[in-house]
Amino acid sequence: MLSAIVLAAGQGRRLNAAVPKPLVKIGSRPTIVYSLRTFNKHPDIDEIIVVSNARNHKAIVKAVKKSSFKKIKTFVLGGRRRQDSVYNGLKEISGNSDWVLIHDSARPFIGRQAVRNVILAAKKTGAAILAVKPKATIKFSQKSGIIKKTLDRNNLWEVQTPQVFKKELILKAYKKYGKENVTDDAALVEKLGKKVKITQGSYENIKITTAEDLLFARLIAKRFVHAI
Repeated sequence: MLSAIVLAAGQGRRLNAAVPKPLVKIGSRPTIVYSLRTFNKHPDIDEIIVVSNARNHKAIVKAVKKSSFKKIKTFVLGGRRRQDSVYNGLKEISGNSDWVLIHDSARPFIGRQAVRNVILAAKKTGAAILAVKPKATIKFSQKSGIIKKTLDRNNLWEVQTPQVFKKELILKAYKKYGKENVTDDAALVEKLGKKVKITQGSYENIKITTAEDLLFARLIAKRFVHAI
């Protein structure tokens, strides 16, 4: 059994929107509905836990329930940090679940095949993530802003979600390192010394962070709704 945790507890301050980021409309649908639609239809996913915050909880429940997603098990409140929200979601997964998929609702355009690929990769190693190669040249600098070196793009990856883990593995990582500040769940598993497999993602699996991202998102949405 596989449980999906969809995070919608972020504040989205950089977006400067009138509504919480998960509820910002892309086309005719709220942002969060896109990924939930993919997961609800996906044959490898058995249940979905949505994590919101105190400010947007009622609005997200109302918006999501309009779509009648049958696989949603529950809605839970998140915490102060991203990892606190994930941990609250982990507490709600079914006891007989073997695998956990964690996804940011701010990434609406996750394709069905990408979900399948990262799940298959995780079942071989215990943990897997989606990622893409950076397109730009990446520089490493000192705090002063002086370039120290140019990094080799062939060895760099821009991390995405969803990320998939064996349940026991991600629970162990959170119980041991969950208080540390990290920007993704795989970082906690890495601290255990466990292998995390990189699976090729998509450049369309963008994260909605700023108003400029919404411009690109509206172009993707026109064909995405017909591809899932």
